[in-house]
Amino acid sequence: MKKFFMFLAVAGLMTFTANIASAQDDQAAPAATEEVAPAAEQPVDLFAGSGEEVPLHQALKTKFIEGGAGFMSLVLICLILGLALAIERILYLSFSKTNTTKLLDKVEAALKEGGVEKAKEVCRNTRGPVASIFYQGLLRADQGVDVVEKTIVSYGSVQMSLMEKGLGWISLFIAIAPSLGFLGTVIGMIQAFDAIQAAGDISPNVVAGGMKVALITTVGGLIVAVILQLFYNYILSKIDTLTIDMEDASIRFVDLMVKNNK
Repeated sequence: MKKFFMFLAVAGLMTFTANIASAQDDQAAPAATEEVAPAAEQPVDLFAGSGEEVPLHQALKTKFIEGGAGFMSLVLICLILGLALAIERILYLSFSKTNTTKLLDKVEAALKEGGVEKAKEVCRNTRGPVASIFYQGLLRADQGVDVVEKTIVSYGSVQMSLMEKGLGWISLFIAIAPSLGFLGTVIGMIQAFDAIQAAGDISPNVVAGGMKVALITTVGGLIVAVILQLFYNYILSKIDTLTIDMEDASIRFVDLMVKNNK
């Protein structure tokens, strides 16, 4: 599943890069037209405020190019990989959701009808971490309730680690994205001061280019961090919900095993 989402991430990055290249070609064509016939552009400027809107995807590609393809590409990679990991975790946690009450009823009925082996079969045919924990406990049912309880606690920690797998990478992308944006800000400021030094003037036209790069990279990094942070917190909330269900189901399972032994 994770390899599939990584493949989608790479495909999306390649598609976006191709769109950027086409946008650069589209921007180069009007520039050449201005050099050949600047007088023909004058009437168009009169209608610049006529209400014509630029499509959102075209505006985003334009700002992406203006912010510098180097740093903006790195920020975009952080977004794509972070989203791929987040979606993979959300799907994994969604499939891990189990109706614990129904599962416990099935296990109890299986213990009464066919004993431990029947209960194991019920757990094997049920997906989710709760069923896996029950199965590990049933494997040691003949060793006493104390062993079953310790097994459930230990294997519950293993299931917690599996649910949190990949969160470290998401948090890394959350931290890297704004850092790359701030790095682009510093480089943009350096470009602005280089332009001032070369021109010997501090006019707005001289520093506008570097300042634009600085601001766009910062905004891009912050937007990526905010998006990934929302997904990260949502994943944590789902993990907390599943953890509570596992703990409650484990306690009820131990009580069920005590009742079955009696």
